[in-house]
Order: sequence, then structure tokens, then C-alpha cells
Amino acid sequence: MWFRRDLRLDDNPALDAALRSGAPLLPLFILDPDDMPGAASRWWLHHSLASLSDALRKRGAPLILRRGRPAEILPRLVNETGATALCWNRCYEPHAVARDKALKSALGESGVEVASFNGSLLVEPWEVKTGNGDPYKVFTPFWRALSQRDIASPRPAPKKFAAALCPSDALDDWSLLPVKPDWAGGLRETWQPGEEGAQARLAAFVDHAMSAYRDARDLPDREGTSRLSPHLHWGEISPRRIWHVARNAAEAHSGSAAAAEPFLREVGWRDFAFHLVFHWPGIVGENWKSEFDAFPWVKDDAAFHAWTKGETGYPLVDAGMRELWQTGWMHNRVRMVAASFLVKHLLIDWRRGAEWFEDTLVDADLAVNRASWQWVAGSGADAAPYFRIFNPVLQGEKFDPAGDYIRRYVPELAALDARYIHRPWEAPSDVLTKAGVTLGKSWPEPIVDHGAARARALAAYEEIRK
Repeated sequence: MWFRRDLRLDDNPALDAALRSGAPLLPLFILDPDDMPGAASRWWLHHSLASLSDALRKRGAPLILRRGRPAEILPRLVNETGATALCWNRCYEPHAVARDKALKSALGESGVEVASFNGSLLVEPWEVKTGNGDPYKVFTPFWRALSQRDIASPRPAPKKFAAALCPSDALDDWSLLPVKPDWAGGLRETWQPGEEGAQARLAAFVDHAMSAYRDARDLPDREGTSRLSPHLHWGEISPRRIWHVARNAAEAHSGSAAAAEPFLREVGWRDFAFHLVFHWPGIVGENWKSEFDAFPWVKDDAAFHAWTKGETGYPLVDAGMRELWQTGWMHNRVRMVAASFLVKHLLIDWRRGAEWFEDTLVDADLAVNRASWQWVAGSGADAAPYFRIFNPVLQGEKFDPAGDYIRRYVPELAALDARYIHRPWEAPSDVLTKAGVTLGKSWPEPIVDHGAARARALAAYEEIRK
């Protein structure tokens, strides 16, 4: 059983299939140098593997760790152990599809039976089609079709199984954790990686936050979202489990499973992102809308670094970027504002922002991240129109009116009156002095003017439409 993005025992189709064979199980994880996750995801992976290893050991089958290219490691393990079958749950990113196709062919030719399963999505990308039999390009009809399907019930985790033994790498030798410096303190305080943490997070959400999700999901100053995305990223919980738990909880609390729809729609959007990447693999690096190939992106390293450090002078953007650095996560509403700021206020290529997120997010799914950035940029499928340019001041005043989110992540402004906390450059000098804020010193002036940046972005967009 080759574990990949499915680091769990509960509702794991490939694991179930391997156990049904009746043969001794060899649970395997390969750290592939050609598919290395970003720094924050590496931190999470270390702890998730430790959790999985512990769960497997309790059931009698220690996790085998190997580092290298799967095309070299898997045939070697087959020879070492005499294994005649291999099970895995599918990955859908372009490089993974190509890798798995080649592996299945090569191993099959050597007499190894290879079976793959859906352990990551509600439905396979090829199972939801338009009336014409084509893949969907727009989310709303995709969701309508998906939500009308019967989602398979999740299967419980196995309790015990017979193991095949062979040598393993030591997890600590992989050096996935940061050391000098150890910047992961905020991650440790925020998250509990592993299957147990995922189950606890889901239970807490459906019990305390799901009923208010429709309105609270846009408010970054409170725990209004599920925060299940990093657990889904590494497959510590299955979307089928989430689907059924959420619907059952909604029915128990309100008498209708439909009450879970605002939340489950977002789980469906994750499926849609993988649907897009599977059918149009170029979306991970190329503009979905080819007219954006001519867009006059600006290479401004100073502005990019100010954005990454949370020093743009716009409090909501900067709070989000600091939340990202401290916790490996950013509230979704703020993600949209911060991404829009980079692409439209600074005219910096969306791919550069996507790469930064992939290094700093603990939930950095390639498909979801790239589809989301293209949505914000206006270059993607079913994207927000380019002229939708978020005003970071108005967004802050609407969704963080008291400034509590700002104060949490931007302590320089903690004492500033709520009337000015989203626009400190407009505060009277006596208000700034009382709050201990000195513009240009303790707090930066805005690196761009919103009105001028908006006009520049719209002019650039008009150029590519000619």
C-alpha cells in the first residue's frame, strides 16, 4: 500500500483493497525529490507521517519510509519483498498522472498487479459531465451536478492486519522540520497534524460553527471556517467523511441536511479545482484565458518582498500575510484580498504569488492554489472579472469592522482607533501619537495609492483586449 496524499486509515479505499487481498501488508511512503512540498507543508508532513506511523504500528504494520524516485524504489521493494500487488489512491496533478501511468505500465509488465482508487475527491474528475458529455468549465453547474449525486458512504478504519517487514528510513533523518531558525512555533501552536487532529477539527466545526458558516465564513476575526484544508491536503480525512458527517449533523441540528450546503459547496469547489487541473493540466502554469499571455506584468522585487513580509501599508493585506507566515494559513476572504493586491495593485504575475503560497501554506494543494490564483487574476476558468479589484480598505471595514483581526497580527496598530485602523494614513496626528504610530517609521506608508493602482490595472487590462 503506497501512501501519498491519503495519510489516514479511515475511509481509505486503497488500504481497504490491500487488506482484502489477504496478503501481508507493507505500508509505504516515498519522499520523492521531484515532488518535494514547500517548507510549511514539509513541517506538516513530518508530523502527519509520525501520526500515521503510530496508528499503523498499533495495528501491527509499521510504516516503511523510503526516499527517492518511485520508479526506482517500487521495483526494488517488489524484489526485496516478493510483493505481487500494489495499491494506491490516485493523484490528479499533471506530473503525478504522468508518473503513475508510467509506473502502472512498467510494474504491470513485470507481473505486479497495480490497482488505483479514489481516496481524495467526492467524485472522479471524469464522472461529472455536461449534458454534451464535456467537462465543466463553470463551477455553479458543476456543483449542481455534483450535489445531486450519491456520495459513497465512508468506510471505518481497519482494526488490525498482518504486516510484511522490511528496512525503513528514520523520519528524523529526512530533516523536514526547520532548525536554524526554527520558524514553526506559530504552526505548532495552531495545528494538530494527523488523522486524529483532522477528526477533532471536523467534530468541533460541525458542533460549534457550521450552523453560522454562511455569514461567519467571511469574518477573519473569528473561528467561522472549518480549517480542514491542510488535513484535506495530506488526506488525513476523506471528503466523503466530511460530506456525510456534515449532512448528518445539519439534519440532527436543523432537521435538514440542506443546512450543510454552504459549507459543502466549498468542499465541492475543491473537487472543481481538481476537475479543472485533470482536464486542462496547463492551468497550473499557463493562463487559462490566452489573452492574459500579453498582460504587461511588472517585475518589482521590492514591492513583492514588501507584500511577502506584510509591509505594504494596507493593514488587511499585511495582517493576512503575517497570519500566513505565523500559522501557515490565511483566512479565505483575506487570501482573495491579498492575492488581488499583488496581481492588480502591484501588477505582479499571479504565478509568483502562487509559488509563495505553495512554500508558506500548510494547505498548498497545487490544483486548488493555482485555480484560486487564476480566479483572482481574472485569467482562469469561471474567474472573477479582471475589473473586480478589491479595495483593501473597504474590505477591511466591511469584514473586520472593529479591527480585531488587524490587532491580532499587526501589533503596531493595536492601539489605533477602529475608525482609522484600516486607513492609518488618514488619521489625525494626535490620534496617531496617542496610538504610538509614526507613519513611515513604526508603520509604512502605503506602497501604492489604491485609486492610481486601480486605474493602472484597468489600463493594462484594456491593452490586452485590443
